[in-house]
Amino acid sequence: MSGSRKEFDVKQILKLRWRWFGHQASSPNATADSQRGDFWSQGQSGANGGRKFFDPCSLHLPLASIGYRRSGQQDFQNSSPWPMAAPSEVPPSDFPAEACGGAHWLDRPDDGTSEEENESDTSSCRTSNSSQTLSFCPTMEPCTSDEFFQALNHAEQTFKKMENYLRHKQLCDVVLVAGDRRIPAHRLILSSVSDYFAAMFTNDVREARQEEIKMEGVEPNSLWALVQYAYTGRLELKEDNIECLLSTACLLQLSQVVEACCKFLMKQLHPSNCLGIRSFADAQGCTDLHKVAHNYTMEHFMEVIRNQEFVLLPASEISKLLASDDMNIPNEETILNALLTWVRHDLEQRPKDLSKLLAYIRLPLLAPQFLADMENNTLFRDDIECQKLIMEAMKYHLLPERRPMLQSPRTKPRKSTVGTLFAVGGMDATKGATSIEKYDLRTNMWTPVANMNGRRLQFGVSVLEDKLYVVGGRDGLKTLNTVECYNPKTKTWSVMPPMSTHRHGLGVAVLEGPMYAVGGHDGWSYLNTVERWDPQARQWNFVASMSTPRSTVGVAVLSGKLYAVGGRDGSSCLKSVECFDPHTNKWTPCAQMSKRRGGVGVTTWSGLLYAIGGHDAPASNLASRLSDCVERYDPKTDVWTSVASMSISRDAVGVCLLGDRLYAVGGYDGQTYLNTVEAYDPQTNEWTQVAPLCLGRAGACVVTVKL
Repeated sequence: MSGSRKEFDVKQILKLRWRWFGHQASSPNATADSQRGDFWSQGQSGANGGRKFFDPCSLHLPLASIGYRRSGQQDFQNSSPWPMAAPSEVPPSDFPAEACGGAHWLDRPDDGTSEEENESDTSSCRTSNSSQTLSFCPTMEPCTSDEFFQALNHAEQTFKKMENYLRHKQLCDVVLVAGDRRIPAHRLILSSVSDYFAAMFTNDVREARQEEIKMEGVEPNSLWALVQYAYTGRLELKEDNIECLLSTACLLQLSQVVEACCKFLMKQLHPSNCLGIRSFADAQGCTDLHKVAHNYTMEHFMEVIRNQEFVLLPASEISKLLASDDMNIPNEETILNALLTWVRHDLEQRPKDLSKLLAYIRLPLLAPQFLADMENNTLFRDDIECQKLIMEAMKYHLLPERRPMLQSPRTKPRKSTVGTLFAVGGMDATKGATSIEKYDLRTNMWTPVANMNGRRLQFGVSVLEDKLYVVGGRDGLKTLNTVECYNPKTKTWSVMPPMSTHRHGLGVAVLEGPMYAVGGHDGWSYLNTVERWDPQARQWNFVASMSTPRSTVGVAVLSGKLYAVGGRDGSSCLKSVECFDPHTNKWTPCAQMSKRRGGVGVTTWSGLLYAIGGHDAPASNLASRLSDCVERYDPKTDVWTSVASMSISRDAVGVCLLGDRLYAVGGYDGQTYLNTVEAYDPQTNEWTQVAPLCLGRAGACVVTVKL
């Protein structure tokens, strides 16, 4: 019986199936052959190369009806999900033997295996609700497709088994020896985690062939912890093992462990340990940790110098600290006292390093009385090099006119000692900023700090007793005479007595105690009058008027005199300059600038007056109206000299001295209210960009306050 079943022809079976589903029977020699050819062409377009399979999906037939020809009619019946007539009910004429060769049933490719073996191979590929085996079809879409199985926890299970092998010392092929501890491991695992071991085991070096490898200078417990980490990915970080773990991880080039250890140490930073962490990070080459620890040390230097780590530092580390500009200190005296504390901790050895370390102290910036006390100090008295440094500093104080020629790294103030730059108000995109920002030179950042009580434009600001006095201006409707005072330490505002005259476009400066309000516009006319605020009497009084009315005037104090630079007189911008002597109560004309300037920024440095930016309103085009040029005035020679220009034109620019540089803040370039800031170095005659403002503004008043 089995022999007769094997004689069924696939074509006849296909013909019979078509007849059952309403298809007209066709000749096996014509339609069936052509149909079979289509199957082969479809199968050849798949990814199986020379092996030919038909695409059952093109027939729109159920998957269960397609399979390999089986040896048995009962198997054929069971493989179909549709109700079918029993073999005895099918007329012989409708089911000829040659009709069993249709494309539904293909001979299994002859791969040399028996039917029983093939049945066994496919016995596990069954649907979830049927015992039938699934047919093989590489191009089944969208009904079926190739599948890839991905075990979700394969790696975890594998490494757990490897960890078990490690625990029981099974299949280990290398032993790491650290001190008196022997640590068995698997080369493959170590190489896959550590670049150090990967280079060792995959190159032609001696260790690659050794069964035991000595790890010189490695702490045994840390090595064992990191070997376990290679298998588990877990590592316990504690204060008592973190340094050993980090140094060993750096050796083994475990980058993730190094990063984790560095982050752990960053969280542990404290004034009592930051110097040690800083030195350790430097020794291990952990640049990020070293940077964070160094910045922490600089920020908390006042607390650091009171801890034991500071006095235990070697001279080489002390010199690095003293050379830094970034330490957060109130004055240079703090640094000198810290150095003396360090020297006194070991009076037998450390005085020999004193002269070299004293060279890092900015002695010319110390008070004269402090220098006089140093000269008589026993630590400096018998040291010739120390005496030379002290005399250099005294000369700087005794000969102020020679200071431009005495400039050196020791005359450059540290960033935290120069004070804080404040930018107050100004015109912005909303037609009037009330906010105040401050700039920290040490961090190179602007930070919003406060808001004025109301809108002010073209006002003046000056610093008196470390407080900001905001004077006059206009609120958009009227010109003001009001004055308010901001205390940066308490962050509070207070109302001061008003000026006698309403003024906007005025200049404000402090000269020998009193504050002066110069020129401006009262809403009707340009002013040449000047008022002086007496902080003792708390009242305003008029002094001598200028020779020329000036609005948007630049004002600065130099060598005991008050200078009024440029501005507008109602008909044009001015290039004229005049100065006021408070002792004679007279204004005196000075040499004129080379350019007319209204909205000019003015400041002083080392006995020289600088005029920066501004505009010349009558000019015919925008490019010539706005100015990027800078001029410098020497009162000794009464001569203006051009210096390096700014990177862009700035009208209504805020200008102020901070440390040894001149800062040009914001302004207007003809299209935009600028937030950019650039700094001028008079010693190199160069401008450099610094951090931008939080808000673009023109006409901001910029002052420096030492907090």
